[in-house]
Amino acid sequence: MRFSITREALQKGLGASASAVPTRAALPVLSNILIQAEDDAVRLSGTDMSVFVSLEVPAEVEEPGVVALPVRQLVEIARVLEDAPVKLSSSGPGGAESGTGIDIACGRGRFTLYGQAPDEFPAFPEIDFGVAWEMSAGELQTLIEKTSFAVSTEDSRPILNGILWQLRAGETVMVATNGHRLAKITQKLNGGGVPTEVDLIIPPKALKQVRKLYPSDAVLQVARSNNHLAFRSAGREVFTSLIEGPYPNFDQVIPKDNDKVATVNRAALETAVRRVAVMAEDPTRRVRLSFTSGGLNFKVQTPDLGEAEDMLSIDYEGEDIDIGFNATYLLEVLRHMPDDDVRMTFKAPERAATFQPASGDPDYLCLVMPLRILD
Repeated sequence: MRFSITREALQKGLGASASAVPTRAALPVLSNILIQAEDDAVRLSGTDMSVFVSLEVPAEVEEPGVVALPVRQLVEIARVLEDAPVKLSSSGPGGAESGTGIDIACGRGRFTLYGQAPDEFPAFPEIDFGVAWEMSAGELQTLIEKTSFAVSTEDSRPILNGILWQLRAGETVMVATNGHRLAKITQKLNGGGVPTEVDLIIPPKALKQVRKLYPSDAVLQVARSNNHLAFRSAGREVFTSLIEGPYPNFDQVIPKDNDKVATVNRAALETAVRRVAVMAEDPTRRVRLSFTSGGLNFKVQTPDLGEAEDMLSIDYEGEDIDIGFNATYLLEVLRHMPDDDVRMTFKAPERAATFQPASGDPDYLCLVMPLRILD
């Protein structure tokens, strides 16, 4: 193997592929980046066996080859290189194919980095892109950004550790929940060949890679096998295992009869919640919201610590209601609301509350389960 690459291209490829490499690898080879040099490009790939990320970057290839190199040291080397062409070549008899090592030269710097035999590196899943469908990367990134914050991080219900992606005729729905909060967005689909009546449960780590790797104006090819999903565009690929099992019926938990409605400025509400939450006790960070015709009052009382109060003028329809929320959940929902004004609905202090953009566009809804108010 022998090729020359710019420092910028090398760092770009490593930045993308290294993000899929686990911090603590179950297998030693998973701590490596696979580098494949052929034609006029170099492909860098990383995986944790659940998510695979691969990126092609331009290079001047004199001799093709493949090697697996330790990602941490390679990233550190790339970070300290001079702003000059980087030359990588096999070192020692047998070359990189036997895991001997790679010489790295850039300006006055010289490094030799020992890797592993590339045939030990896991193969990417086999997925037929001949039956792929297309969609805008920007559209998919919006779906991900508006829902992924609500996914569960606990191990008690593994199915909630994934994000549900429903594909239907002419539209798509993405949902995430941890059982205490939920985010759901619906969007029309303009791409061709989109399958109908398909439900996919995707690890959020894979969708995070999709958000990072592709520019918003890219057109993605999306394809699946029985238990894998893949995204591809302009030499960049993300493969992921799918989470198997039935996703909870989220429509059943979205209230249809909330009869108390408040419309409030999103930024003002976020500021007020953040202000009183400094006195809220971990882990619940309980904040009491009192909705009346005269406005919205906030109150936090924490024994042995103190109290905090605030108020806002709002538009409110319905009977007075006191309801408690986890401040962290409220702030996350408000941060992802796309409108200046938020429409909130309630039924009772122990029933789920909904949050939507006041304009109704996009078709976006968040749900937060209340906390019991302590007298």
